[in-house]
Amino acid sequence: MTTLRALVYLVTTLFFVYGVMRLRQPGTARSGNTLAAVGMLLALIVTLVGVTIHHPLLLIIGLLVGGVIGATSARLVPMTAMPQMVALFNGMGGGAAALVASGDVLRVVPGNPGAAGLIIALIDILIGAVSFSGSIIAFSKLNEWMTGRPITYRGQRAVNAILLGLLILGGAVLVITGEASHGAVFLAYVIGAVALGLLGVFPIGGGDMPVIISLLNSFTGLAVAATGFLLGNDVLIVAGTFVGASGAILTQLMSRAMNRPIGNIVFGAFGKIQTQSGTQAQGVVQQTNPEDVAILLSYASRVVIVPGYGLAVARAQQEVNELMMRLEAKGVDVKFGIHPVAGRMPGHMNVLLAEVDIPYQKLYDMEAINPEFPRTDVVLVVGANDVTNPDARANPGSPIYGMPILNVDQAQRVIVLKRSMNPGFAGIDNPLYLNPKCQMLFGDARQSLNNLLQALNEVVA
Repeated sequence: MTTLRALVYLVTTLFFVYGVMRLRQPGTARSGNTLAAVGMLLALIVTLVGVTIHHPLLLIIGLLVGGVIGATSARLVPMTAMPQMVALFNGMGGGAAALVASGDVLRVVPGNPGAAGLIIALIDILIGAVSFSGSIIAFSKLNEWMTGRPITYRGQRAVNAILLGLLILGGAVLVITGEASHGAVFLAYVIGAVALGLLGVFPIGGGDMPVIISLLNSFTGLAVAATGFLLGNDVLIVAGTFVGASGAILTQLMSRAMNRPIGNIVFGAFGKIQTQSGTQAQGVVQQTNPEDVAILLSYASRVVIVPGYGLAVARAQQEVNELMMRLEAKGVDVKFGIHPVAGRMPGHMNVLLAEVDIPYQKLYDMEAINPEFPRTDVVLVVGANDVTNPDARANPGSPIYGMPILNVDQAQRVIVLKRSMNPGFAGIDNPLYLNPKCQMLFGDARQSLNNLLQALNEVVA
């Protein structure tokens, strides 16, 4: 049986590896996800078959409840709420790893020489609990159950540093004394780890959530891998390592895309205060209407649509798709420019546009679309703000200076769909809106697009 289990675990690992490889391309991502799910199912089956189950009813209840919740959420949660679901499910994974490690610790007998196992368990609890509570705060911010702005207070970093130091000290006491199974120190350790996750994510604004979700996802992967070491389960080690490594790499790539060190994102409370310096942009905001925009688009040859978080909030992806098809029917070349940190989770815009079957070939990342802007007649910015701010390129005094952006201001004309002139999550003004080439179409993005589609019907190109 041991040989068969090892063989199935090997096959499962191959499913994971190949599944992750297929996740690299949008066209193969769905099949990659299916392969990884099949691999996990195989691992689950062979693990259950190979052990003695003392409470089968509890196991069945857990499988049924978890399966129903997961399947129902996947089917009913709209794509616009996907960041919240990702954050919540990620938190559940971290919490589960912490609970398994806690169960292992509570079985430790004083004097047992398994200090190495206890150290791994305590690290597992720390990482898993931080991921759990941090993900819950991220979920609450994204779901607007609490403010998306950074929540800060005087001495916040010092408090977090002291708490982390106390956790390290408490862990050392537990390892040295070997009394983790019945000591108040262990309970305090668990509570402190949960508190660290809460306090760590409080000061992070909604605009930085894509990076934080990716970082917390990496933490969950590490916690799962540590659980694998505790249980001697190779599949958990492999799967957790995959998630931890991919999450860490993605976090680094996204922080580079924002031109900000990960430490600045985690500790900087970006967006708390509007701090601008240098030359302020001069100009007048030009407001337009759907009829004029319809005429402009009808006579354009090349159009680039830049989606942002405002598109997700308005749930306007279907209207964007209809606009694309209407323009292409008129012979207009339409492309989409996607910034890596647009939205509230990694790949947020890609997911929304894929939901309405916009071809993957139409989606261009920042490096691919930026050379196209000088040859573009019209750029339609739908709910994107900071990722189009030219101060990131031209104003050394700007808080976002150096962040790679979509160079929409290099196009012939720019139309921005926005509710108001309020700044984005960075809390700074966007001089693009004062550019003579830019016009503002104020209102809810979905309603504005519907008005634009109606106006297009009346335009004879």
